[in-house]
Amino acid sequence: MGQPWRPDGWQKWISGAGDLFRRLLVGDHEVDESGFDPEFVSSVFMPLFRPLYRNWFRVQMRGIGNVPAAGAALVVANHSGVLPFDALMLQAGVFDEHPWHRNLRVLSADLVYELPVLSDLARRSGHIRADPELADQVLGEGELVGVFPEGFKGLGKPFSERYRMQRFGRGGFAATAQRAGVPIIPCAIVGAEEIYPLIGNSEWAARLLGLPYFPVTPLFPWLGPVGAIPLPSNWIIEFCPPVRTDVPSANGAGPGQEAQCLAEQVRDIIQRKVDELVAERGPAFS
Repeated sequence: MGQPWRPDGWQKWISGAGDLFRRLLVGDHEVDESGFDPEFVSSVFMPLFRPLYRNWFRVQMRGIGNVPAAGAALVVANHSGVLPFDALMLQAGVFDEHPWHRNLRVLSADLVYELPVLSDLARRSGHIRADPELADQVLGEGELVGVFPEGFKGLGKPFSERYRMQRFGRGGFAATAQRAGVPIIPCAIVGAEEIYPLIGNSEWAARLLGLPYFPVTPLFPWLGPVGAIPLPSNWIIEFCPPVRTDVPSANGAGPGQEAQCLAEQVRDIIQRKVDELVAERGPAFS
């Protein structure tokens, strides 16, 4: 595949993207009912984000063998970094590193779909509104789905709380996996916490813009657009062994309690792995 950071790579990327958009304009191109466009992923999304994955963050991806070659599964990961680069790098890594180049369909917040351009790009790249019915549908179609249960609580937590995972809510993702009868694959991501060290949150700016938080970092908003460039931290992404969801609990818990217990089990697995990877990685920048 062409690499956009090389001159010939940029030429191929521009040519491929131009051809795709031309066919979109004349109607000679189809997407599925959710708006997902595999050709957009391979021709536009991946060549655009691959340089970040390989050269900027130098991501090490491990445990890819725990992601099935085919069929549905729910990848559950920790969330951080102010902006969701961790979701983008996870998508890029699964596509590039998995032997079958699987597409990861990420469940994302409603806010994404309130912005016209961002909404279309998200759908084309495989993102899905975080709605239980939509998740059930996509898993039922045998897709690989990703979810970040910490949501904005994880993305917007202060730098002082880095690598300390937030609550996973009421276990909605676990209930989704149980209904579909698919395995949960815990995934630990280390590196995203340092790309925008969050030292403050401007609540008045967040209210003004209708955002869950407005980040203040050592570089943003002081340096303007330059301050929005993510710092080149060292990343490790590791998939843990799958957790089965089709085995009933032996403690006689009801469905809601069972899902909650399963969610806490998955959260503990991810937190332990995150702690291990942070200790192994050492300095974030080297």
